[in-house]
Amino acid sequence: MRILVLEDEFLIAMDVEQLCRDHGAGEVVVARDLAEVDGRKVATQFDAAIVDLMLGGTSTLEFAAGLRETGVPFVFASGYSDADEIKASFPGVKLVTKPYSGKDLVEAVAQAYGRGSPG
Repeated sequence: MRILVLEDEFLIAMDVEQLCRDHGAGEVVVARDLAEVDGRKVATQFDAAIVDLMLGGTSTLEFAAGLRETGVPFVFASGYSDADEIKASFPGVKLVTKPYSGKDLVEAVAQAYGRGSPG
């Protein structure tokens, strides 16, 4: 499984990368800025994504909409507090709020990818 991690906080990004590898991801790519990622190629390069809602003060919602359009399963992992806005704009997409446990994040990604049990 190839996972894209959009996270601008270095230590969190490293933790998430290791967590993904520990749970069987073959490749994990961390991007700290949207400029590092070609949104048009994400669907062919990644099986799933973990998306922080803000990268260096820039919203990732437009990027997330592109993921949805191309069918790449993803979850939001963020300290952003307006969960209602996310639920309205991205129904069915899990928001794992910081600080989160590794178990919660792994389960959310597994569910998004269709390998986990809903709940």
